[in-house]
Amino acid sequence: MTPYLEFNSVGKTFPGVRALNEITFNIKQGEVHGLVGENGAGKSTLLKILSGAHPPTEGYLSINGEQKDFKNTRSAIDSGVAIIYQELYLVPDMSVAENLLLGHMPKKYGFVDHKKMKKIAQDQLDFIMEDIDPAKKIKELSIAQRQMIEIAKALLQDSQIIAFDEPTSSLSDKETKRLFKIIKNLSENGKAIIYVSHRLEEIFEICNRVTVFRDGERVQTFENMKEVTHDILVSRMVGRDITDVYSYRPRPQGKCILSVKEVMGDGLKKPASFEVKQGEILGFFGLVGAGRTELMRLIYGIDQKSGGKVKIDNKPADHSSPRASVENGLMYCPEDRKYDGIIPVRSVDENINISARRHYIKAGIFIDKKKEAENTMKFIKQLDIKTPSKDQLVGNLSGGNQQKVILARWLSEDVKILIMDEPTRGIDVGTKNEIYHLMYNLTEEEKGIICISSDLPEVMGVSDRIIIMREGEIVASLNRSEFSEEKILSLALPVDEEKNRSEINE
Repeated sequence: MTPYLEFNSVGKTFPGVRALNEITFNIKQGEVHGLVGENGAGKSTLLKILSGAHPPTEGYLSINGEQKDFKNTRSAIDSGVAIIYQELYLVPDMSVAENLLLGHMPKKYGFVDHKKMKKIAQDQLDFIMEDIDPAKKIKELSIAQRQMIEIAKALLQDSQIIAFDEPTSSLSDKETKRLFKIIKNLSENGKAIIYVSHRLEEIFEICNRVTVFRDGERVQTFENMKEVTHDILVSRMVGRDITDVYSYRPRPQGKCILSVKEVMGDGLKKPASFEVKQGEILGFFGLVGAGRTELMRLIYGIDQKSGGKVKIDNKPADHSSPRASVENGLMYCPEDRKYDGIIPVRSVDENINISARRHYIKAGIFIDKKKEAENTMKFIKQLDIKTPSKDQLVGNLSGGNQQKVILARWLSEDVKILIMDEPTRGIDVGTKNEIYHLMYNLTEEEKGIICISSDLPEVMGVSDRIIIMREGEIVASLNRSEFSEEKILSLALPVDEEKNRSEINE
């Protein structure tokens, strides 16, 4: 394999920040090249330079021996570059077909040829093995389905260089295996693939080589995946040894602080009941569509339940709104940080204080900015939020630091129970370790935590108990001594277990 894409001493400086420093390495035709590093290591900045979104401050990149100077994203696309970002760029109110062909819809007599558009879209959906109606609107799809549409949209460009940025963060095991088949097929057809992921097991499964970034610099490129281990990659990424990323700490548990009895509503097939104790991390596991998030939305008051009772500290807490939940000490960190958790065009300071602001009112109408700033700075320091200042737009932070901002918001309140839905989705291993320790610290203060995760090793690694959901109902509750991947997965699989297990393992 010969180098097809080359980065030559590429650097990037933003006002006050050195994001990349003399990055030099290459991607070969027909290879899948892994790119790993902590949030803020420079991976996303490099992809934005490759996409034409940012020009390099110094250095250059070349494709097939020709130096490129992309003025914009269109020039990168025209040069055969496709970037599939972790954050989705789809139009919710448009159809799947319209999103796939946005910007290059087929025309007939000067009008959009809807028949041809649907045919092209259907062929592409068939290629990625996704059973979705091309006429369906994006907003009606699950997060995982939207991710697959984003992938299909990029593949339609027939690009020679394709970069995947955390593509499996919302995908089930079955969809991940399907994606890997697609990537293998693309590499066998001579495409140059860049694969960015915090899930190191995926790097070992699919990549031919891997390059490690840290603090805006290329630390090392491993030419032979057989000569590198998980621990070596982690130590290169974080600059220190992390032998056990979960670092589980057993803790005493107290009285029941959250009681859910026979709760029913949209997304649930049967009434759901469970309890959370002081000092407990209760894990929720299930495949995509199992109803985990839907259940939490009912408890939190985002969606209205049709039956059942919720109690906090043995007092009725049937929340009709998130505001009522917060006032009762129940907080929720949502699965989709970008759309449901942060206000990206507002500052770190505003995002942290948006709920607790009501406590910082002077004379009934004035906001005490000094107290808000003190609260923000306390959590920036306590949670090690990496930001140039409290006034930085939160949308400019890495995913891990955005998650810390959301946590800071709820820690500014009198939290009793914290629901964390996919708490480390798209977050690097070092920040994951920090978030797990924060969870343990909260439970040692007699808080209760519900941890929803599609990452089975994660939910097993941090939980005291795990509740398994399947097709809209709770099917089992396991104590830590009963945990095993095989047992949990077999309980989570749909009724036709053998068929689905074989599909996942194909």
